[in-house]
Amino acid sequence: MTDIYNFSAGPAVLPAAVLRRAQDELLDWHGSGMSVMEMSHRGKEFVSIAEQAEADFRELLEISPDYHVLFLQGGATSQFAMVPMNLLPGKQQADYINTGAWSKKAIAEARRYCTVNVAATSEASGFTTIPAADDWQLDPASAYVHYTPNETIGGVEFSWIPETGDVPLVADMSSTILSRPLDVSRFGVIYAGAQKNIGPAGLTVVIVRKDLAGTTLEGTPTMYDYQAHADNGSMLNTPPTYSWYLAGLVFQWLREQGGLAALAEINQRKAAALYAAIDDSDFYKSPVDRVYRSWMNVPFTLADDALDGDFLEQAASAGLLNLKGHRSVGGMRASIYNAMPEAGVNALVDFMQEFERTRG
Repeated sequence: MTDIYNFSAGPAVLPAAVLRRAQDELLDWHGSGMSVMEMSHRGKEFVSIAEQAEADFRELLEISPDYHVLFLQGGATSQFAMVPMNLLPGKQQADYINTGAWSKKAIAEARRYCTVNVAATSEASGFTTIPAADDWQLDPASAYVHYTPNETIGGVEFSWIPETGDVPLVADMSSTILSRPLDVSRFGVIYAGAQKNIGPAGLTVVIVRKDLAGTTLEGTPTMYDYQAHADNGSMLNTPPTYSWYLAGLVFQWLREQGGLAALAEINQRKAAALYAAIDDSDFYKSPVDRVYRSWMNVPFTLADDALDGDFLEQAASAGLLNLKGHRSVGGMRASIYNAMPEAGVNALVDFMQEFERTRG
């Protein structure tokens, strides 16, 4: 049977070892006689799963006790509203950096609650680069500064953490979290949808500095209050228990791989191999500024877009799935998150070279 490699941007590939363990534990978790899907979220069995997952996540990212870690629902998209609802009180404005499709969605939602100062944008370049930090027009009176470190659709990634002084920095890290070590202390809020490097869809992880929780805009629903979730251990309502459990298995797998420093080395190698295949060819092209190319999402185009359909069809036959670029960008996109093995990237490179040889 041909090995299958799933390059989907999300929901994305999960570690095979995690899926096998979940399979083994599906009907009976640790002799409890229950599947995790059947457990009360307030029972001692699931509470132990939840506590271990948070402990492992905190250890991986070296998160200090100054931060809440919340396991929520609603996807990263819900955070587009929760961030202003929780961080705006006493302020009228927030700064946003516009570097792609997800930044634009966050900006549009924030405008429902406050004045948005777009402090920098790369829209004129077609979102193929990051605006130079010296050109940013940050306002020290703003409640926070929001940015998207990695744009999943455009494949543009910050190579640095912005300096925002006393203004809290907020980051949508949905497609880059856990791919390398991170200094969490530089941030006020980090949020991430799970379906890329954390686990299956249905879970959203939020890291929020404790002093930024506790005050919300008037009329904020209880379910959108960070402090309410923190006070209830992320169990204000029934949480997505199975997604939380699988995320916990992923965290354990990451620790077994040597932690985030070890994963960073692997991720760098994978990205370097794929970009080299693109750059060493006249047949393939990356639209992204070399300095800001994503480790996680690699868009590329063919010299003749009339060959796109054949490329995708033959790639699928070779076991290389979900390489079609986002509809707003076109071309191809290979998402190579933590769970994508180096063998998968090597298989894609081999296929690309052979396709170019026969069709270029």
